[in-house]
Amino acid sequence: MLVNEKVAEEHGLKKDEYKKICELLKRIPNITELGIFSAMWNEHCSYKSSKIHLKKLPTKGERVIQGPGENAGVIDIDDGDAIVFKIESHNHPSFIEPYQGAATGVGGIMRDVFTMGARPIANLNSIHFGSPQHKKTKNLLRGVVHGIGGYGNCMGVPTIAGQTSFDSSYNGNILVNAMTLGLVKKNKIFFSKAAGLNKPVIYVGSKTGRDGIHGASMASASFDEKIEEKKPTVQVGDPFTEKLLLEACLELMSGDSIIAIQDMGAAGLTSSSIEMASKGNLGIEINLNEVPCRETKMTPYEIMLSESQERMLIVLENGKEELAKKIFDKWNLDFAVIGKTTNSKNIELFFEGNQVANIPINTLVENSPMYDRKWKKSKLPKKNKIQKDTFNELKILDVLKKLLSNQNVCSKEWIWQQYDHTVMGDTIQKPGGDSGVVRVHGTEKAIAASVDSSAVYCWAHPLTGGKQVVAESWRNLVSVGATPIAITNCLNFGSPENKENMGEFVECVEGIGEASKYLNFPVVSGNVSFYNQTKEIGIKPTPAIGGVGLIKNYKKMVTMDFKEVDNLVLSIGKTEGHIDQSLFARVILDEKNGPPPEINLFNEKNNGESLLNLIEKGLIKSAHDVSLGGIITAISKMCIKGNKGIEIRKKKNLMNNIEFFFSEDQGRYIIEIKQKDLKEVTNYLNKNSVHHEQLGVIIEKEMIIDKKTKVTIDELKSYYTNWLKNYMI
Repeated sequence: MLVNEKVAEEHGLKKDEYKKICELLKRIPNITELGIFSAMWNEHCSYKSSKIHLKKLPTKGERVIQGPGENAGVIDIDDGDAIVFKIESHNHPSFIEPYQGAATGVGGIMRDVFTMGARPIANLNSIHFGSPQHKKTKNLLRGVVHGIGGYGNCMGVPTIAGQTSFDSSYNGNILVNAMTLGLVKKNKIFFSKAAGLNKPVIYVGSKTGRDGIHGASMASASFDEKIEEKKPTVQVGDPFTEKLLLEACLELMSGDSIIAIQDMGAAGLTSSSIEMASKGNLGIEINLNEVPCRETKMTPYEIMLSESQERMLIVLENGKEELAKKIFDKWNLDFAVIGKTTNSKNIELFFEGNQVANIPINTLVENSPMYDRKWKKSKLPKKNKIQKDTFNELKILDVLKKLLSNQNVCSKEWIWQQYDHTVMGDTIQKPGGDSGVVRVHGTEKAIAASVDSSAVYCWAHPLTGGKQVVAESWRNLVSVGATPIAITNCLNFGSPENKENMGEFVECVEGIGEASKYLNFPVVSGNVSFYNQTKEIGIKPTPAIGGVGLIKNYKKMVTMDFKEVDNLVLSIGKTEGHIDQSLFARVILDEKNGPPPEINLFNEKNNGESLLNLIEKGLIKSAHDVSLGGIITAISKMCIKGNKGIEIRKKKNLMNNIEFFFSEDQGRYIIEIKQKDLKEVTNYLNKNSVHHEQLGVIIEKEMIIDKKTKVTIDELKSYYTNWLKNYMI
């Protein structure tokens, strides 16, 4: 096929990018070479619009073993153990084909983790859908949930936590972000850097087919009316094959045969081979006739760009081929020696005796485009002038019931009941709490993980929103008694070619960096997903943060359910009455403008560390952070979870009840303590300058506010638990 500017544009390359390719090669590329450039230079693989900004994120810490740049991040959890983790997007495929898009997203992130030698121990997800009234929302939700459950459950990996939200900005572009944690010994971590000359390059796993060709390029483009035509670019997953691949790889990893290993994810054989060679400053030679194919007459172009699932590329030590082949034969997986490492520093492809591609590796990686795109700074919105006398007409219980049944607050049990969250036998805090928690098998240690995002705050003011979502992740880990260690991020935005969208990205990243640095909560892995839009309509900026923390003794773990009648309930952190951008403002007042709540990073750190010390002393019986819906919503969830009531005795003359109960000031928690421990707890909080207030006392199954407003916990439970269940009927 004759390659020209038009063909290059059809591959998603800009005119100047095609011109640069011709200059680098000093010739016109053939169609296979053009396909390779289009895969390696697209937004999804090259980070060409984002890497200039991502470099500013803090990535180092005393527990960080591996930061960004590998398949996943790695942190030290003591005793020679490490946790490998990452979050990635599979947004575009999931909108086109929800079951397979979500399923292969889960499969891909698990391969990123076990390619580093770690056995996956937990999955999480952050999924975002359009308005519940939109005609596609229900089917997309059902398909995505079945896809996540179908793949994770078959792999035998528990799904321990997640987040689901609804917003009309996702009507034309849903978000499906999948996260996996794996456990590995520090001395058995594997990396993707090729080393040594004439080392055999091995293909293992499933056969290569035509599914997923141009999947990475499709993920780097906006949707249009031709969306149905893109279905062939969605990969098809087989979790049973992946389970075999996992066991075979871990068996081979127990020895000393592997030099480097890389999963074939976005851009398949192209990215995996080039990334391994680039990191090792080597060349790689591949005979495409040796690649196991499940379809006839596949061309070099198709073989290199296929995104068929459940495949790995391995560089082996010489002489280890037979040993490795026996292992993969035992697990009934394909095994083929397809090439070797070279000193050419080129990728050289051969097919039917002819050289079909010869590209210097550095032209694909080091010389890939890097754009410093124009962006627009966001102004902090002015505060709304809310007529507070209208609050007097509102009844607290009426507002509370509306918020508890709101689609973004209500119980997501319908979703997580379809995930196996206890397989492997080490899940000690299931979905529905602040964080999922899994025990490190055979030890007293446990790992807590949560995933959070706050598109509304980020849309209102990206810098503040970026800080908030990191702080929210921090609080969710603290609330279960875990010391926060590090985060992974999935940055979901609209087109980077739009300066407003690019501004949202730049300032969100700045906020994430500022909060991560202050909280000593470094970013060790992540993913950028641009072009989340249909035609010109983009999503709200949605950075998802996956946080991981360590509980040194799982018996000290805390849950959010109220435990015992007569125990006292306290709030930690100051309530200022910030209503703008709160759920109350949007749902009750129909007010969408105004600034998000301020983030005081000193208070976040001080309040969280103080709470962790109280948990360590055994003084906290339950805890929950205050977020969407304010204090009364947080208390209601604790009542519902524990099937206990509360008599709330708010101090008089503080502020209007509506502002006190429904504001969304940050840095706050609700805690339960024993009456006998009140003095010790308050003395400690005073000594550490932590603002706190006594809110009430736990009673039997009723919520009483100021002695006059009453509601049963069963009634609150019906509002909280019924919305999603009824919606999905």
